Amino acid sequence: MGHAETYAEYMPIKLKIGLRHPDPVVETSSLSSVTPPDVWYQTSISEETIDSGWLSALQLEAITYAAQQHETFLPNGDRAGFLIGDGAGVGKGRTIAGIIYENYLLGRKRAVWFSVSNDLKYDAERDLRDIGAKNILVHSLNKFKYGKISSKHNGSVKKGVIFATYSSLIGESQSGGKYKTRLKQLLHWCGEDFDGVIVFDECHKAKNLCPVGSSKPTKTGLAVLELQNKLPKARVVYASATGASEPRNMAYMNRLGIWGEGTPFREFSDFIQAVERRGVGAMEIVAMDMKLRGMYIARQLSFSGVTFKIDEVLLSQEYVKMYNKSVKLWVSARERFQQAADLIDAEQRMKKSMWGQFWSAHQRFFKYLCIASKVKRVVQLAREEIKNGKCVVIGLQSTGEARTLEALEEGGGELNDFVSTAKGVFQSLIEKHFPAPDRKKLFSLLGIDLTAQSNNNSPRDSPCKENKVKKRKGEEISRESKKARKTGGLAGSSSDESESESDASDNEESDNESSKFLSSGDDDDFNPFRDESSEDDEDDPWLIRKEHKKNKEKKKKKSIDPDSIQSALLASGLGSKRPSCFTSTVGTTTSSTNTSANSNTNSSFVTSQDAVERAQQMKKELLDKLEKLAEDLPPNTLDELIDELGGPENVAEMTGRKGRVVSNDDGSISYESRSELDVPVEILNITEKQRFMDGDKNIAIISEAASSGISLQADRRAKNQRRRVHMTLELPWSADRAIQQFGRTHRSNQVTAPEYVFLISELAGEQRFASIVAKRLESLGALTHGDRRATETRDLSRFNFDNKYGRNALEIVMKSIVNLDSPMVSPPPDFPGDFFKDVRQGLIGVGLINVEDRSGILTLDKDYNNIGKFLNRILGMEVHQQNALFQYFSDTLNAVIQNAKKNGRYDMGILDLGSGDEKVRKADVKKFLTPGYSTSGHVELYTISVERGMSWDEATKIWEEQTGPDDGFYLSLQIRNNKKTAILVKEVNPKKKLFLIYRPNTGKQLKLETCADLKKKYKKVPSEDALPHWLEQYNSSADTCTHAYWRGNCKKAGLGLVCEVGLRCRTYYVLCGSVLSVWTKVEGVLASVSGTNVKMQIVRLRTEDGQRIVGLIIPANCVSPLVNLLSTSDQSQQLAVQQQQIWQQHHPQSITNLNNA
Repeated sequence: MGHAETYAEYMPIKLKIGLRHPDPVVETSSLSSVTPPDVWYQTSISEETIDSGWLSALQLEAITYAAQQHETFLPNGDRAGFLIGDGAGVGKGRTIAGIIYENYLLGRKRAVWFSVSNDLKYDAERDLRDIGAKNILVHSLNKFKYGKISSKHNGSVKKGVIFATYSSLIGESQSGGKYKTRLKQLLHWCGEDFDGVIVFDECHKAKNLCPVGSSKPTKTGLAVLELQNKLPKARVVYASATGASEPRNMAYMNRLGIWGEGTPFREFSDFIQAVERRGVGAMEIVAMDMKLRGMYIARQLSFSGVTFKIDEVLLSQEYVKMYNKSVKLWVSARERFQQAADLIDAEQRMKKSMWGQFWSAHQRFFKYLCIASKVKRVVQLAREEIKNGKCVVIGLQSTGEARTLEALEEGGGELNDFVSTAKGVFQSLIEKHFPAPDRKKLFSLLGIDLTAQSNNNSPRDSPCKENKVKKRKGEEISRESKKARKTGGLAGSSSDESESESDASDNEESDNESSKFLSSGDDDDFNPFRDESSEDDEDDPWLIRKEHKKNKEKKKKKSIDPDSIQSALLASGLGSKRPSCFTSTVGTTTSSTNTSANSNTNSSFVTSQDAVERAQQMKKELLDKLEKLAEDLPPNTLDELIDELGGPENVAEMTGRKGRVVSNDDGSISYESRSELDVPVEILNITEKQRFMDGDKNIAIISEAASSGISLQADRRAKNQRRRVHMTLELPWSADRAIQQFGRTHRSNQVTAPEYVFLISELAGEQRFASIVAKRLESLGALTHGDRRATETRDLSRFNFDNKYGRNALEIVMKSIVNLDSPMVSPPPDFPGDFFKDVRQGLIGVGLINVEDRSGILTLDKDYNNIGKFLNRILGMEVHQQNALFQYFSDTLNAVIQNAKKNGRYDMGILDLGSGDEKVRKADVKKFLTPGYSTSGHVELYTISVERGMSWDEATKIWEEQTGPDDGFYLSLQIRNNKKTAILVKEVNPKKKLFLIYRPNTGKQLKLETCADLKKKYKKVPSEDALPHWLEQYNSSADTCTHAYWRGNCKKAGLGLVCEVGLRCRTYYVLCGSVLSVWTKVEGVLASVSGTNVKMQIVRLRTEDGQRIVGLIIPANCVSPLVNLLSTSDQSQQLAVQQQQIWQQHHPQSITNLNNA
């Protein structure tokens, strides 16, 4: 498959206005095979805007189609919506501004614009200004007081754009009143018959509406849905670069009319099942269908001119030693946690929450270690690039802020060294979640005076002074929570952690970091109050907050009820269900009031004292061990980077944290706030960005939190036009997210394209991630430095292992390690020691294999074939073990895929025909109209013949050009059915002696043969000897399958079935066009004829005359029933189409009308 085929240069087809886009743009080749509907809508945007190129042709095309789509209604009476799937850098912002402007000019002067972060409000203002709509004002929703937006104390806002983040949508005020939630405020402002624009920008962030497994839909997702349901006439625009790649993220896009009444799918869940059951290709079909109907448009900036290189960082001996030490510490910590929990006899709920916290800290700890191994190399590279007159952007995912603050608090505001993020993660885990109840709290709570015997070991709780400090901290947190409540939803910009890396990660691995501050990261639906036990309903964060308030009041009254005793017990770690930051306050507020409680509580909660003592002892030992290890642990990556690169005055930092640690001239270390005298924290990132773009600073560091929507390209309008070098320290797991991050430095209107550098360490599988991202970049047209990989096959699927084959392989790997299954491949030969035994121990250490206490039987963790979890956890194994295990996993994966291919069960995703040497001809076309709410619904059934053999003339042409000593014609040594095989051989890799083979019936072979294998089966002959054999096979393969040719009979043919193995000419029936609208009919026919589990195979064809066709292959025996079905629906549709056309001509905005006027 030629790799250049995946993307094709893009130009608007049906719309002829507007200037060219400043940079080359591409779209996927399957999308480019369908044409959008005709344009009948005339935009009202002024000539000036169009002629001066403020909106390019591409952007105008999106605006026109959106406006045109908004004029149609879905069968259920809602107005149809539009999905913009443009990638980063095509200018989604301006397109959206254009849609708002277009509607503004037509008298719809109110619009709502949702996005991910508040910083993007400035971009929205800029975009509106740039297209000449400067009189449309943008208001931030979270700056309004609760109440009517149009009322006096909100500045009587009657028109304009309201800009809101998804998280502010769920904000509510505590004071009550009629409009106490943001949602009610918005609904009131819009009014019932609202027909203006609602934009959901970066709308994949409202995902999790249709959650996987048992978790419940997030509040944000539900709010987004409710808003759409309450305003059926609103003109909805969804914008997301990864819109149609992940069908689950489409749950709230109910205005696309793909599911619901009057469509083939009743519910969203039916749609998801249909799509996911049909493999990779189905999503392509959906996207094409949406483009055909005029409700979807997706272009991406071509990455031509971009170069990237993969820089492998070698791990030093010391680093490996340190890493292995940490691994041992974590393994022992896991055992201690286990023992202590059993000792104090913890309840199930607490254990669940404890393990959730434990593994989430485990994942973060090793992630920080991985990143730290690369700091030296980054600094070195960055200095070189600056010398060469370029400027550097460094991408991180997280900042480690919370850890720094904890260390600060312990040191009483003084620091003597950079804080180690990794150590902080571990320490706070032990301190907050180790199952050793703090007896002092317990007793003071139950009214027993302990001051007499205060000889508690743990330094944290002994002195009274400490207790005061703690209490103060508690109040501070509650104050913070009050503040947050006022501003609605989750206040603050972004906090430390962004969403836990693995998109697949289950709740267990999710980052509960942010509960530290009541501000959520850039991931909106990340709920900082959600604890691991998310299945329990009582876990509503808002309830917890209210309880909080009650507790405060109780404190004043000095009387207490058993309920709060329960919460204090929770706080002391005896049943923690609430996130730690809240319970600790509840704990301190209650414990400070001495009370004598009902005796029943007393008796039920007497834990034997010595068990508690022992648990405390374990906790202390763990902390001591950590202190020992801490000398070797690396400091906070971000602070160290900034320090090494010359301090904050040389580095522009665009992250969500509020302060940083710096080293002063005299070598001392201090913590300072990031904000400066004249710059408020809210716009700090924007100021820093400006300094970078103006060339005051030549190095920028961006974290994921700040990265959505920020533009750092070498813009023609910016002073700093040096070439950008974008280095990534941690690669996101999904290629989509990586592209999103690269979209920061690669955007429209740039002088030079950036260079990307991926830094990878040799730890398990980092190379694998890099190659996934690299493949994606290549398919978008980027070049590698020193293209070593040009000779390998560019099979993108090779690196994507989070699919059913990956899960299958992982299952085999895990089972073979605990001897439940025999291994498919042999373990890596260079492993010192017994592979299975050592790895088994390692996996027990990271909790993927459990050991039964009494019997010692090994069992697998319930989630053992979850790839994301596996990749996270194996980081907690010693370096050589994790690498060997990963090697073993990828070998098994290859074997699994080989088997699937052998059995003909492999889901290739999309089959490509006509890109290689096959000749594709169209034999016949039948067209049918299909039901749909928009005009262009039609499907076509093509009959295609594909010829893939090689005639004698073509063979001799190639033979004449050959030069190698072993090239030429060969005949098989073995004779079957009185026939011999003739092949043509050409040497392609003289070093490894690999040969390319051509066969008469199937043409060029994909698999290369080695010299030894060739000589075993074939002998070289002069061409005239090969001629008769070649011709015989060529001619017979037109209609005889290989079995019949070699054996004289074919089992399948004997049963009257069609056998196509080895045929030179094949016939395919391809259904393309608006396939979604007849999806259920097609399924019905397929199921009745050939069973339900037939894969819908998607093909891409390129016919000889250059036409591209993408569609579903219909098995030959299903064709006639399908044609009958389609022709009946065809007749009923013709009338509807005529009515539609009449309606269009009379529409006030239609081109014909405006021309007459």
